[in-house]
Amino acid sequence: METEEQKVKGEKKMINEKYVRFDWAVKRMLRDKANFDVLEGLITVLLGERIKIEEILESEGNQEAENDKYNRVDIKAKDSKGSIIIVEVQLTTQLYYLERILYGVTKAITEHISLGQRYSEVKKIYSINILYFDLGKGADYLYHGKNIFVGVHTGDTLQINVKEDNVIRMKAPEDIFPEYYLIRVNEFNDVATSPLEEWLDYLKNGRIKENTTTPGLAEAKEKLQYLQMSRAEQIAYERHLLALEDQYCAFGAARLEGLAAGRAEGRAKGLEEGRAEGRVEGILETARNLKQMGLNTEDIAKATKLSKDEIEAL
Repeated sequence: METEEQKVKGEKKMINEKYVRFDWAVKRMLRDKANFDVLEGLITVLLGERIKIEEILESEGNQEAENDKYNRVDIKAKDSKGSIIIVEVQLTTQLYYLERILYGVTKAITEHISLGQRYSEVKKIYSINILYFDLGKGADYLYHGKNIFVGVHTGDTLQINVKEDNVIRMKAPEDIFPEYYLIRVNEFNDVATSPLEEWLDYLKNGRIKENTTTPGLAEAKEKLQYLQMSRAEQIAYERHLLALEDQYCAFGAARLEGLAAGRAEGRAKGLEEGRAEGRVEGILETARNLKQMGLNTEDIAKATKLSKDEIEAL
């Protein structure tokens, strides 16, 4: 049984190992070259190969205000083969999020190729989207999307010719077109047993295993502790948390208002449709009664405004 002394030590340890949220870290702390290894770890785990960050690219993600419209960081990196790639990390809460992802990717492409450069200079883009809100339906906490061109009649996947090192090689479009990762943080409810699950545990719960060997998390354990920040940084971080809470509340309220409006509109529409249906049924019932009374079709049509065919069908 745990002694009181052990309990106190455990509580002190938990306080000392309070880690800042990743969305704060990626905007403020992980831009420092000395902390690139944390971001490198997350990207390495997701892409399944060693990634080395070259630099943080200038983008709209460099804005500092709490009410930034976007929260985006563009990263120039090298993969395990030495190829240059652009990694875009987005953390935000807003409607039309898929449109936002598409906008971010196209902006990343156009921002990082100069006018007049060859199209061969366009770099592969990986869009990593960390979602702390309900995007929609789906049972998984990680979704991966690629552009694959499939033959409509043959079912085969298209291969294209590209020139590399003065040699014509075959490539699949998905090797060139952007890839997308959607990390739905709130859907993670498992025990962390794999490197990816350990990252999800940190992203959702702020927990990092004591002796973790997961790329990036050992470094995060050392560098992202709340108590290591200056008091000014701590105050700014606490304001950030309050701003997030306001944002989530506003987002939730808007969603509830939308649901309520939709339900009210549905009830009104249903009521109106019911009334219209009732009016039609009443006219048909009147026509049936007049027909049973022996009135001819022309007189019934004048009384009910029904067509001759409609009356004869009763």
